[in-house]
Amino acid sequence: MSEFDARAREWDKDKMHKDRSVAIAAELEKMIPLNPSMKALEYGAGTGILSFLLKDRFSEITLMDNSQEMIKVCVEKTEYHRTKHIIPLWFDLEHRNFDGKFDIIYNQMVLHHVNDYETILETFYSMLNQEGYLAIADLYPEDGSFHGIDVKVHLGFDPENLVKILKQSGFKHIEYKTCFEVKRESGEKYPVFLLVAKK
Repeated sequence: MSEFDARAREWDKDKMHKDRSVAIAAELEKMIPLNPSMKALEYGAGTGILSFLLKDRFSEITLMDNSQEMIKVCVEKTEYHRTKHIIPLWFDLEHRNFDGKFDIIYNQMVLHHVNDYETILETFYSMLNQEGYLAIADLYPEDGSFHGIDVKVHLGFDPENLVKILKQSGFKHIEYKTCFEVKRESGEKYPVFLLVAKK
């Protein structure tokens, strides 16, 4: 069982997870001209907190995650909220090809867990319809203390480097801004950016 499988049942009890999602949802709506005909994909959806905040903004939302337990929680939420247009999907996009197209793909705090993130960005490009949008929320560079030394992840990202990689993949109209700050009881602060790009 992965760390995320083990934490799935408790995930929504962390107030910071909700606060972060609320902040990201608000900025995403400001930075992207959303319309109700859009088909959306939340990659690395976890328990789908962000997508349930945005549930009335899209015609269809696919919640994709490689944690089976997180997807089980998503299924329970769709049943509880009776959201037939939200589709939980247990799928590992890092190791399998997905046959589907979307008008918007978004994720939060996921990219630093993706081993080959440059390839996944190219995959996102191929999965977007023309004029589609990609939105990435993640950490600025940090010293490794966010997850601790035992967790093998990327230590945040310089958004300017992501801009260069996204341009090479074909994206345009790329912008980013700070959208949230994770504050720990120990006093550490970890700012989070939201980056938006268009195909």
